[in-house]
Amino acid sequence: MAFFGKKKTVATQSPASSQDAGQVPQHIAIIMDGNGRWAQSRGLPRIEGHRQGAKSVQKAIEFCAENNIPFLTLYCFSNENWKRPKEELDFLMSLLKSYLTLQSESLVKNSIRLLVIGRRTGLPSDVLQVMDRAIEISKNGTKQTLCLAINYGSRQEIVDAVRAIASEVASGRLSPNEIDEDSIERSLSTVGIPDPDLVIRTSGEMRLSNFLLWQISYSELWVTPKAWPEFGKSDLKEAVEEFGRRQRRFGGIEPTTTKHAN
Repeated sequence: MAFFGKKKTVATQSPASSQDAGQVPQHIAIIMDGNGRWAQSRGLPRIEGHRQGAKSVQKAIEFCAENNIPFLTLYCFSNENWKRPKEELDFLMSLLKSYLTLQSESLVKNSIRLLVIGRRTGLPSDVLQVMDRAIEISKNGTKQTLCLAINYGSRQEIVDAVRAIASEVASGRLSPNEIDEDSIERSLSTVGIPDPDLVIRTSGEMRLSNFLLWQISYSELWVTPKAWPEFGKSDLKEAVEEFGRRQRRFGGIEPTTTKHAN
């Protein structure tokens, strides 16, 4: 399996505990969409949208820290994004390298642990070097976990998990009858991270785009027409407040309430 660094096992959040805490999400995942379209609608080059989008990343990290939301996953670059023009790809890789270089010390200072999910194959060696360093120096962060999905695709992740399990079966370490949800989850790149409670998509697109398909089985979805570069803390606040008003049943039924006559 060709994913980034091994994950530190952490206690996962049970579905019910989110409600017990007043419906505050413990893990927010965001599909950051609309950078290029935002720029083009303003007569700017697409790369300017990505530059502005990096500022929204910082706002999202700050919002989660300010509101005690311990896990934030950002969909930065998908497997399919390699189809984009070379100029844009080069800029994205350069932006990623610069961001991680500049933010590494801030991650440590603010006790933020960085994780990266996705395939390493295809990413420039200098980007991998900076990325690995940021992961290593921030590994002891305890206040927040920032997970970046880079060169990521959920179907590819599941394929890699199936291959890993098949290898265990072939070697005799695992019986086919022992394969269950837990064994699959242990083989995913998000092992040790609780499933997202809330998935946000910007720019109004009503699709999941191959993002965390296994992990978001019971996540609440929130879509905004705003493009990622114009998405700020007030928008995150709105999404979290809407999350708090929803009744999460996880396949069960809504609890009944009994009204007593006065």
